[in-house]
Order: sequence, then C-alpha cells, then structure tokens
Amino acid sequence: MRSRDGRFDGVFFFAVETTGIYCRPSCPAVTPKRCNVRFFATAAAAQGSGFRACRRCRPDAVPGSAEWNVRADVVGRAMRLIADGVVDREGVAGLAARLGYSARQVQRQLTAELGAGPVALARAQRAHTARVLLQTTDLPVTEIAFASGFASVRQFNDTIREVYAATPTEVRATAPRGRSARRAAAGTAIPLRLAHRGPYQAAAVFDQLAREAVPGVEEVTGAPGARTYRRTLRLPYGTALAAVDERARTPRTGTGTRPGGWLDARLQLTDPRDLGTAVQRLRRLFDLDADPYAVDERLGADPRLAPLVAARPGLRSPGAVDPLEAAVRAVTGVRGTGELVRRYGKLLDAPHGGLTHLFPEPAVLAEAEPAGPLGALAAALADGTVRLDAGADRYDAERALLALPGMDPATVAVVRVRALGDPDVAPPGAALPDGWRPWRSYAVRHLRVAGEPLP
Repeated sequence: MRSRDGRFDGVFFFAVETTGIYCRPSCPAVTPKRCNVRFFATAAAAQGSGFRACRRCRPDAVPGSAEWNVRADVVGRAMRLIADGVVDREGVAGLAARLGYSARQVQRQLTAELGAGPVALARAQRAHTARVLLQTTDLPVTEIAFASGFASVRQFNDTIREVYAATPTEVRATAPRGRSARRAAAGTAIPLRLAHRGPYQAAAVFDQLAREAVPGVEEVTGAPGARTYRRTLRLPYGTALAAVDERARTPRTGTGTRPGGWLDARLQLTDPRDLGTAVQRLRRLFDLDADPYAVDERLGADPRLAPLVAARPGLRSPGAVDPLEAAVRAVTGVRGTGELVRRYGKLLDAPHGGLTHLFPEPAVLAEAEPAGPLGALAAALADGTVRLDAGADRYDAERALLALPGMDPATVAVVRVRALGDPDVAPPGAALPDGWRPWRSYAVRHLRVAGEPLP
C-alpha cells in the first residue's frame, strides 16, 4: 500500500474505516493510518462490511486474483464458476451441484476463506457489470438492472447506492472522460477495457490466435502490432460478436507504481445479460488474470529459461472461450474443425466480415458425427460424462477424457491447457524439471515461442 504496488491489485483489498471506502493497493490517494485500515480477500467481503468502492482507483475493475487460475480445490473452482455467472443463472444450489458439494458446505468454505459467500460474491460482480453498462451504453436504467442479473429494479438501485454511494444516474454521469461521448446505443458494440497485471506479450498471443483461427468462427485482421482478433460467441442467453485489439495500453503511473494495463475490446450482444459471462470468457482466452510476476520469478530462476523470460516478460498461456471448441480442435486440428463449422455450425443472421457461423453445440456434433473419437467426445460432453466448464475438476476431466476411445495423453494435455486453463501441464514424454512447477504450461510456452525443443 505504501509503495502503491500494482502487482497486488486484485490479490487483496483494503478499506479505511474513517472514510468508509475500500481501494486497491495501488490507489494513488494519500496512504491512510494503519490503525484505520482493514484488509479483505475480495471486493465482496469489503462491500459486505459496509464499505463502498473508491471512485479514484475503481477497485471493482482490477484483474481477478491469479490464485483462482492455479487452484483446483473447491474454492478455486467455485470462484471460476461464479465469475462465469453460474449463481445468477442457476442459484447457489446450481453452483453446489456443479461442485459436487451441498450448498451449506460451499457457503461455509467460501465464507471462511474469503469473507463472503456465493451470493455476496455474485452480487459484487453484478454491481461491476451494472457500472460497465451504465458508463459504456445508453441502455435505459431499467434494462441495465435486469441485464446485470438483478431480480428487481429496487434491488439494483439499493445495491448501486450501497457499493458506489451514488444513484445509477449519478454513476452514469461519472463515466471516465471520453467514454460518455462514445457510449454504445442498444444493439451496437459495447467498448470495454480488459485489464491485466504486469507486462503482457500481446504479439505472441495474437500470433497463436492467428495460426489457430477456425474459419467462420474466428479471424485475425490487420498488420502485426495493430491486429484485431474477432470471433463469434455462444452464450447462456444469446450470442455475441467480440473484438479485441492487439495493442496493449498502459495507464499513467503518476505517483507510485501501477504496472499493468488493458486490451481494448468491443462486445456486440444479442442479450445484455451475457455481458459478465462474455467478459470472463475473453479474459480466460487471453489469460488476463495471470500473475506474470510469480511466473517469471519462478521460471526466470532456471538457467535454461532465464534468457527466454528476460526476452518475453509476461508471456501468457492462452485459454479458450468455448471448452468444446478447444477440445474438438485438439482432436481434429484447425482444418478439420473449420470443416465441422461449415457443415454443422449455425449460420449468423448477417455475416460480419469473415465471421459467418457459431460453433456447433455438442449434441449437434454427437448426432452428426457419431463414430470415432470426435463422436465419442461430443457425446460425452453432451450428456455430461465429461465436463470442461470453468468449474470442472481437472483431474476428473483428464480421467474421463482418457477413458474415451481414441483419446491419447498428448491430446488430453492440450485440452487441460486450453479448455481448462491448467497452468501446470507437462506434455507426455517431456522431462520437465520439478523446479518449473506450478507453471510448467508457461515454461512450455516459452520454449515453443522461442523455437526450442522440450527437455
């Protein structure tokens, strides 16, 4: 806090009892007296204790804690599912069923570790989604209330006042300079800033996305350094077109240190209720919640990896917006996946450049291609035998995948990295040192981007 170290933004929050405000560690305001400060693991816990978000550092907009990417326990899985909007869509009972625990057990574990239960954590996320919609769109306030996941306009108004100490109209009026002039009208793209901590090697991410782009569903346009990744998304309530720009932005540091920045993005949604889910899935694709400081510190201590880490600090390990798509691509390759999209993908009502289709659903693929590894995979995903959603148990998923005909360890390793976002996967047959744990997926990325062989 005293050094305003942005490396810890999203890792914890602090609140000041004399002002009733909670902030991120890098907040540029005057450092409060220690006797007046309380610390919280989540923004939801701070809000639950009666503190409102700082208007200067906007702590609700920080990258998510990288801990949830690494952890495979019930709390880590629950946090990934809550971020994906499961509590809003299915309630706490639905969250607990996906985790294989009772609702009481989930409530107890989250509250004990994070200071807030699933409802409070989802509420904090709804408030953030509402602020984004208020400040980036011209949607009526009533529509924003329900689009953010609130059950009533009254609940929406009360929450916004409690979290931001302002009415929804006042929150809209405090949009950052420039945003109020370019707010999106209903039906047009919503401009977003996808925040990340630390350095971000955008070129390597966009190189990989360009190589692997599935025709009809994805495309990368523009010259290196100024490319745009565009794709279609199937979401719980509707569909979307997403665009993310390659050029990473860096905020002014001012006093203190706020390393990190953001990628500019735009989302065109058929149903605004999907905003929070769409943002989280893009964040997983671009690996924006990673902690590059922890990764680089561990891998940079290895003699072989040290020069690679120095050359590309903050190298990311891309994930996926659609686990089915990532798994199918691992089985059939880019060309084969593109042919499946052409045959069985749902056509968009109106093409947008090279974007013409939505990726086929598991049940459609299972019926259309019943034979072979692809058919077995699609059928298992359709009937729930294999789960690859944000809260899936990685080890259970691996065992279930290996039990399918035609699935080999190398393919399953790719699925764990891309579909499940596992940061610590060693390709079969590779003798990776234990010193690279728990970041072996990133170590493999460094070697492959540098064109070096695996050990």
